[in-house]
Parts: sequence; C-alpha cells; structure tokens
Amino acid sequence: MQLAPARLHRSLRHPWTLGVLGVAVVVLLWFLISNSGVVDKLFLPSPQAVWAAGQNQWSSGLLLKDAIASIQRVFIGFAMSAGLALPIGIVMGTNVIICRLLEPLMALIRYMPAPAFIPLLIIYFGLEELPKVLLIFIGTFFFNTLMIMDAVKFVPHELVETARTLGGRGLPILTRVVAPYIAPQVLDTYRINMASAWNLVIVAELVAASEGLGKRISLSQRFLRTDEIFVGLIVIGLIGLAIDLGFRFLMRRACSWAN
Repeated sequence: MQLAPARLHRSLRHPWTLGVLGVAVVVLLWFLISNSGVVDKLFLPSPQAVWAAGQNQWSSGLLLKDAIASIQRVFIGFAMSAGLALPIGIVMGTNVIICRLLEPLMALIRYMPAPAFIPLLIIYFGLEELPKVLLIFIGTFFFNTLMIMDAVKFVPHELVETARTLGGRGLPILTRVVAPYIAPQVLDTYRINMASAWNLVIVAELVAASEGLGKRISLSQRFLRTDEIFVGLIVIGLIGLAIDLGFRFLMRRACSWAN
C-alpha cells in the first residue's frame, strides 16, 4: 500500500509531469468557463470552436503558410543578430577600450523601443520583407551583444591565468578557454531573446504584411473572429515552446559538462 504514494511522488518529480498538469488545468478551466454561458462566446470561444477554426485554417493551407512566413522572418532576423552579436560581444568583453567605446551607445539604443523604428524602416525600405527582418535584428542585437559581453567578463581570471601559465596566448585562450566557458550562457542568451524576436515579428506583421501569424490575428480582430485569434496565439506559443526546448536540448548535448 505504500508503493503507490512513492510511485506518485516519483512521477510528480518528472520534469514534464507538473508542466503538463498545469496546462491541463488551464484548458479544463477554459472549457468549463466557456461552456457555462457566463462569458459571451464572442469574447471567450470554447476549445472546441478554436480547434474547429484551427482545422479550417489548416485544411485551407492558411495556417501553414502564415506559420512558415513568420518563422522565416524570425530565423533570418535572429540569425543576423546572433551571428553579429557573438564576435562583437566577445571583443567588448575582452578589450576594455572597445567596451568603453561601444557599451554606452549600445546601452542607449537598447532602451529605445524597437517598434518605434517601424515608421523609419518603412520609409527607408518599403513594405517588403527587409523592414520586418531588420526590426527583429534591431530589437535583439543589442541585448544579445551586451549579455554575451557580460558572460565574457565573468570568465574567472584564474582560469585565464592558468592557461597563460601553461603557454596559452591570444586566440588559443579565446577558443579553448573563454569560448567553452561562455557557451552555456551564450545559448541561454539566445534562448531568452528569441522570445523578443517573436514579439517583434508579430508587431511588424500587424503593421504591414500580406501573410504571417500576426497578419492573420489582425484580420481576425477586424472581423471579430476571436476563435481564429486564439488559434494564432496558441500556434505562436507552441512554436515558441518548441524553439525553447530545442535550445535546452542543444545546451544539454553541446554543454553537457556544464549541466
């Protein structure tokens, strides 16, 4: 009789159990409230209605088309940001002069809301894909750079001095000591700031886009299709969760020594 509580305790300690349970509780409450008649279905569609709207969008090909458009914009913009932030962040973290030169400027621009750049981007580059990609770049590049810079600054001085004592100089110290040490922090930086990239692409698509999940949400709002708005939000959340889990998996595989 004592085995059941012990087995239940072990199952609750599984990393997925409580997360799935939390989602299930929210869905159950959503189901109960939306079907109780307390809230108008215009404001809170039922899970069944949202599922039906999602099936309609999938069968028509709109959902896949919009998802691919948004994913493509996010990955291009964020890849540009991550690729450029890594070397600049490392240089700023290892060179005091360059750090003092660039950090105030980056700190200044970081506090400027990225969506405020949308009018300028549209004026400069029109309504095509480039402004949307650049908005994601602007909104994530400075955060990525400064967080990587901080990761480099916190590399233990004793570690670097030990490498120098063993004959390491310049680039070998950077590639064999600094880079492995900051790898977990860099991946975690990308994982965290990827959420900002998704926020920005949705904002960009709300303003000017012919396709994308943000554009679909905007059109649904215009025609009061709250079930389709819920579909867009849930799909964005699921994509974000998949990306987050992908980064966590990469961290476990590439930086197993840090776990």
